Amino acid sequence: MRTRAGSDGPLVLITGGTGTTGRAVASRLAAAGVRVRTASRAAPAARDGVEHARFDWADAATHDEALRGADRVYLMAPAMVEDPSALMLPFVERALASGARRLVLLSASAVAEGSPGLGLVHRALRERAPEWTVLRPSWFMQNFIDPRHPHAAAIAGRGELTTATGGGRVGFVDADDIAEVAARALLDDTPHNTSHVITGPEALSYDDVAAIVSRIAGRAIRHVRAGEEDARAYLVRAGIPSLYAAFLVSLDLAIRDGAEDRVTDVVQRVTGRPPRAFGDLALAHAHVFRGEPSARGGPAA
Repeated sequence: MRTRAGSDGPLVLITGGTGTTGRAVASRLAAAGVRVRTASRAAPAARDGVEHARFDWADAATHDEALRGADRVYLMAPAMVEDPSALMLPFVERALASGARRLVLLSASAVAEGSPGLGLVHRALRERAPEWTVLRPSWFMQNFIDPRHPHAAAIAGRGELTTATGGGRVGFVDADDIAEVAARALLDDTPHNTSHVITGPEALSYDDVAAIVSRIAGRAIRHVRAGEEDARAYLVRAGIPSLYAAFLVSLDLAIRDGAEDRVTDVVQRVTGRPPRAFGDLALAHAHVFRGEPSARGGPAA
């Protein structure tokens, strides 16, 4: 991965710059001496080497300033929007018209090219961008440790995980591994010009996850195998909008039927190191599952 510091190097725009992967990508690029601009509605804490632009997917008036001078763009969809393509496709066209050459999209393993929503954005990048990559990660391991996520909150509160996945398995992936692949896609000399299905090293059921967390937490964590309607109602009670909750449950049902039971070599192949296992990440965050304060005094995730 070549880096070029200074005013003559690329400027990388990170949409969703305060998000889980956005923060990690921005930190990697800044540490490598690359000019970085994060873009989000809320301004992040100041970081050396990182500028910020106010950005709202739904407010086109914020788009030109965010894109000013950007050669490369990391695209992260607006949160909890069932079909983000209506907001993202015009922005992609604006980015290309403003001179951006390399676009990297964070999509998902469950979203095929051309399917509604992010699948349409995927297709647009392949057809329109001079240089492009679509990242299609499996489910984030951080969902079990980030207190904002219903799974992490339920583990901490009731000692439960509720899904409609049954015994289906998922190649859960560490967000840091996704961020490392994203950084390579943004900065490698040769554009990837492909989509990457990104997984961890093993496929686990939610029963498996509950068993691993139980061992580390020293208390029983159980996976509640809910039906479709109960799973949707559970997500709505957790604060997820009804339509988006129904979409998430449809993904659960696909997991139940085996759609995510796979692992890939993308992390090893792109970064040169193996992906992190869930057990290792869970052990590193044992204080979260045990209800203890972080040893470093900062956020748990």
